[in-house]
Formats: sequence, C-alpha cells, structure tokens
Amino acid sequence: MNGARASSPTLARHIGLLFLIAYGVGDIVGSGIYGTIGVAAGMMGNAVWLAFAAAMVAAMLTGLTYASISSRYPRAAGAAYVVQRAFRAPLLSYLVGLAVMASGLTSIATAGNVFARNLAVLLGGAPPWLLIVAFLGALTAINLWGIRESMWANLLCTVIEVGGLIFIIAVGMRYWGGVDYLATPQGVPGHSGLGLSMLLTGAVLTFYSFVGFEDMINVAEEVKHPERTLPWGLVVSVAIAAVLYIAVSITAVSVVPAVELADISRGAPLVQITGRAAPWLSPWVFSAITLFAVANTALINYIMGSRLAYGMARQGLLPRYLGAVHARRRTPHYAILTLFAVALALALTGNIPTLARATALLLLSVFAVINLSLLVLKARRGEARGHFEVPAWVPAGGIATCLIMIAHAKRGELAVVGALLAVILGLYALMRPKGLPESGAQR
Repeated sequence: MNGARASSPTLARHIGLLFLIAYGVGDIVGSGIYGTIGVAAGMMGNAVWLAFAAAMVAAMLTGLTYASISSRYPRAAGAAYVVQRAFRAPLLSYLVGLAVMASGLTSIATAGNVFARNLAVLLGGAPPWLLIVAFLGALTAINLWGIRESMWANLLCTVIEVGGLIFIIAVGMRYWGGVDYLATPQGVPGHSGLGLSMLLTGAVLTFYSFVGFEDMINVAEEVKHPERTLPWGLVVSVAIAAVLYIAVSITAVSVVPAVELADISRGAPLVQITGRAAPWLSPWVFSAITLFAVANTALINYIMGSRLAYGMARQGLLPRYLGAVHARRRTPHYAILTLFAVALALALTGNIPTLARATALLLLSVFAVINLSLLVLKARRGEARGHFEVPAWVPAGGIATCLIMIAHAKRGELAVVGALLAVILGLYALMRPKGLPESGAQR
C-alpha cells in the first residue's frame, strides 16, 4: 500500500514566497473591499478606518494560529488534519473540512453570478447563464492546466486589483487631513458615538474582508519549503491587506462624505472617489478591475477547494478517487472536475447570498475549532514544534474573537448554518469515513 502510494503522481512544488504572497493577498483582498467600504462608512462614518484596524487585529490572531499550524503540518486539507490530530475525531474533522469547502464553493458561485452580471452589462445583454458556464469553464481549464499556470493567472489578477486600490490611494492622498477621522454618523440606532460597541459592530462587518488567509494552508503540498515559506507568506499577506484597507478607508472618507459613500444610488464607492479625485478616468475602468477581482476570488477558492478535497480524500474523509493526481499536469483532476459540477449547479440557482453569509459564519466556527486545536497540541507532550511558534494567548484570543463575531450573527443565518451542518452530518452518515491514522497521512 505504501509502495503504491509512493509511486503514484504527487502535487508539484512550484509555489515560492512571491507567488504565495500574491495568492494570499489576492484571496484576502478579492472583491470584498470594493463593496464593503461603502456599507462600513455608512455605519462608522469617518472612523471607518478604525473598524478595519480592529478587524485586522482579530484576523491576525487566527492568522498567526494558521501560520503556526502550517509550519508544523504543511499539507493539503491542513485544517481537517490538525483537528483530527488534536481530537482524533473523524466526525469533527469531516465537519471542519466540509465547512471550509462549502465556503469556497459558495464564494465561487457568488463570483460567477457577479462576474456574469457585470460582463453582461459591458457586452450589452449576453445571457447570464451562458457567461456563468463560460466563466467557470475557463477557471476549470486553468486549474487543470497546472499550479504554476494558475499562480501566474492569480498574479496577473492580483496586480490589477491591488493596482486599482493603490491608484485610489495615490489620487486621493492629497485630500488626507481634511476631515475629522474620529467623527461618526449622527443618529445611528443603539450608538451615542464612537465607543466599544460601535467599534465592535464595525469590526464584525469588516472582518470578512480579511477572510481568505485560511485558504493558503491548502496549497501546502505545492509550496517550496512550506514549513518556513507558509507562515511568512500568510503573515505578510494579512499585513499587506491591512495596510491597503486602512489607507483606502482613510482616502475614501477624505474625498467623499461617508454618508454619500454609503448611498449606492450615487454609484459604487470607488467610482465615486475617482469621480472627484480623478474625473478624467472613465467609470468603466473600475468595472473592468472588479471583473479581475471577482475572477481572482473564484480562481483562488477553486484552487483551495480542489486541494482541500484532494487532501481529505488522502486522509480517508472523502472518496478515494478525489485524491488522484494527473500524471502529466500534476493537478488533482477528479477533485477539480467534481467541484466544477457542484459550483456550476450552485451558481445557476442564483439564490446564494444567504448561503454565502451563513458559510462565512460557519467559517468563524471553524476558526474557533482550529485555534482550540492548536492550544491542545501545544499542551500535548511529545508533539513536534514548528518553525513558527506562537504563545498560547494567540489562539486563545482567536477563540474569543470568533465567539464574539458569532454572537453578532443574525437568527436567519444561524438557521442556515444549522441546515448546512445537518447536510454535512447526513453525508458523513452515508459515507462513514474513518480517517487515516496520523502516521499514514502524506507529509
């Protein structure tokens, strides 16, 4: 059995630190900031930058936990693996793995719909369903082609979407200092001004702009020297995203009043900013940049989801065929094609916003379990240490942060989370996966 596994094709290690950082930044930045900034400004006013700063601290706590885990156990499906190693409970590992995969699939489906709607406007009314099929088909072809080619596509999209944010900062920086950056909207229900409650509410909203760092661990088996490269790639990616977010939020309220940024009838927030700071720029430019940002989000989640399915199959938590690797392309081709079918079905339904929000909430639950897993493993005698260790207060703080975020969830989203968990439990009962022993998982 071990000899057969050793002779079978494996994933190719083509990802260095630069590509890994581009992967992380592209996943974190994605298309979230392009829509979140307006809503956050409406809630926080000129103090919106503080919400992003608080969210950065919350994200970095769990991000450091993932960095430590990736240096200890650099493998695909790392989240499911570390939970299995900590608690030796295949059911919990299965729940964690499928929850992360659900978040990726809904992100791909959401991106497919957004991309199709935006491109249909630019093309003059092409059928959205046809654009969705073409979009997901193109991503599937890139993913099947190879990890090196996928990383180049990701780098191109990341440069364009981050370049758009840097352009916003550059043209709007001359407006800095013209407003009170602690001013909040008047008459916000439940808030008398800037305080802990308002800051926490804003941080909960903007926290989802940082989600994406967790995907990096799933390409561990394609990263060069992952024990050292993964932790630094993850930390640097979160830091770059945080600097961009805070600078963009300061620029946004400096150029356009916060109340106007929140008014979508006036146009997308970043288009409003360029309309004042760079009136010579055509509005379609940021529409095009948004397409690249959305495509990048979908591609990265597609890569993540396929490697997660591959890793879980190698752990015995999903059907074995999903762990196969194409001999020439060195990609998990069956996992990629299976995810294409599921993502396409989700995208064509068109009814996924609530599901997307619920899976983001489910992801917070996963973060709490991962933080707890690291605490358990740090306390276990004889457990090997990694190249990037963090003190126990880091995962403990991550758990507290996640629970606070979950406590702010809406009742309807919690109901959908319950339904998703029921589906996952049903799949577990049907498949009855046992999980591989820790020594049998590929390292």
